Amino acid sequence: MAGILLITHGRYGEDLLVSASHVLGRPLEHAAHMAISTQDDPDAALIRARELLHSVDDGGGVLVMTDIYGATPCNIASRLLAEGRVEGVSGVSLPMLVRALAYRAAPLATVRDKAVSGGTEGVVHINSDPCRAQR
Repeated sequence: MAGILLITHGRYGEDLLVSASHVLGRPLEHAAHMAISTQDDPDAALIRARELLHSVDDGGGVLVMTDIYGATPCNIASRLLAEGRVEGVSGVSLPMLVRALAYRAAPLATVRDKAVSGGTEGVVHINSDPCRAQR
């Protein structure tokens, strides 16, 4: 099973994990978050991130998800990547996270791709009928 590590600004990652647990109706295993603040030293944060990465990896690899491409959380995540063992995506959202969690028994590359498609497909224009969405 793929582990999930969220590295985000502030408590965004924590809130996403709580929300995903609510949506899925179960506690999340092998998932963690790391909050980055303006006071954090990037090198010290990288050490913490590596520790968290190892704590969520049960042998299936880890998908690292960040909020904003090019920002400090993303730069930390990029230093963790190892093709086939640690993959990364940016722009994390609740639809993206839920999709990744739903497919985490699949190979890591599939989990990564499903996360990206979940994020893309999770952005829709809604109308007055709450059961319908327009793309």
